[in-house]
Amino acid sequence: MHFAIVAVFIVGYLFIASEHFIKINKAATALLTGVLCWTLYVLLAPNGHAVGAQLMEQAADIASILFFLMGAMTIVEIIDAHSGFDVVTAILSSGSKRRLLWLVGITGFFLSAVLDNLTTTIVMVSLLSKLLPKRENFLVFTGVVIIAVNAGGAWTPIGDVTTTMLWIANRITSLSIIKILIAPSVVCAAIPLVWVSFRMKDGKEKINFQKVDTLTIREQNTGKLVFFIGVGALLLVPVFKAVTHLPPFVGMMFGLGILWIVTEVLHRKGDEEKRRMHSVTRALQRIDMPSIMFFLGILLSISALQAVGLLPALAQWLDRTISNMHLIVIAIGLLSAVVDNVPLVAGAIKMYPLSQFGVDHHFWSFLSYCAGTGGSALVIGSAAGVAAMGMAKIDFVWYLKKITPLALLGYAAGAIVYVLQSRLFN
Repeated sequence: MHFAIVAVFIVGYLFIASEHFIKINKAATALLTGVLCWTLYVLLAPNGHAVGAQLMEQAADIASILFFLMGAMTIVEIIDAHSGFDVVTAILSSGSKRRLLWLVGITGFFLSAVLDNLTTTIVMVSLLSKLLPKRENFLVFTGVVIIAVNAGGAWTPIGDVTTTMLWIANRITSLSIIKILIAPSVVCAAIPLVWVSFRMKDGKEKINFQKVDTLTIREQNTGKLVFFIGVGALLLVPVFKAVTHLPPFVGMMFGLGILWIVTEVLHRKGDEEKRRMHSVTRALQRIDMPSIMFFLGILLSISALQAVGLLPALAQWLDRTISNMHLIVIAIGLLSAVVDNVPLVAGAIKMYPLSQFGVDHHFWSFLSYCAGTGGSALVIGSAAGVAAMGMAKIDFVWYLKKITPLALLGYAAGAIVYVLQSRLFN
């Protein structure tokens, strides 16, 4: 039984990793893999009813992650529908290349800590395409954005899906992860930024972005209001959890409900077409459901491996073979540049129970950093990189030569800061 389930998982994972070559959406492969793993388990197990009970227990944890992501995606779509991201456009409207580089890096870093790194990348790359007509500059700036948003998403519980998974699984707490990872994440993003800034030529060349306003003053003010309410709703999710001790998705739904009511009130007197364009119903239709289905399939697969006892056995093997906790996590982070970090983190959660590494143990916070930032090493190693690759038409080899060394340098420097920090304050 174990061999059959592992074989299905490996084949499915190979198809997921080869999505860009075989042209089959990884969500479809992940769903099929997850269902097949559990089907083999229930058919080959001596007690099928017990397997069904295990699945329902796992489904509760999976559902809490999916509801959280759906709520966050919907809030982002509502902000986008109201042109709320024009607030970011105003910050990056003009200046020299060097100044713009720092604004892009800092804005991307902090924006991805509140939004997800995929959305932040899309916003930033869209703006850079208008600001930088010279392609080489555009590509370098985009590379910096990928590193900055991945580093920025790692240090908050809502900034990256892997950190969110650890938070929802009660492996980390919000204040602890912010306090522990802010310094390593800043170093990870800052070192590549300093290097590019130092090497940049024509730093005083002026760049101006001529924005064509098609929105009325009232629409612009509405967009700003929705932006700040939406961002505020996301920021209050950890506070809601700390106060109520309810699962994080409840706080996300609370914020979505408030924003929904606000937008309904704002547009209740508008014409039907504008109300439809700005409605939450339309935002729900625009969220990235394939990604939700991918997470569902992956989490089903990982939970099946955990249910049959394979992941605890793998954890024991790693402990015997590598033994050093920091090396294990660094290896997982670098591996996330080749394969998706979601199943890696999901697997780690199942491999190491709380009885081995308790809440806020250094293993979990270091895993959050490495899994969140290690994907920057390759352009296909993170959702931010894949999005930027499609939008900016980045060549894999160009990224490998120009950006990968910077990403690895930042990754290693941040890891060193984390280890030194943990030893100093332990």
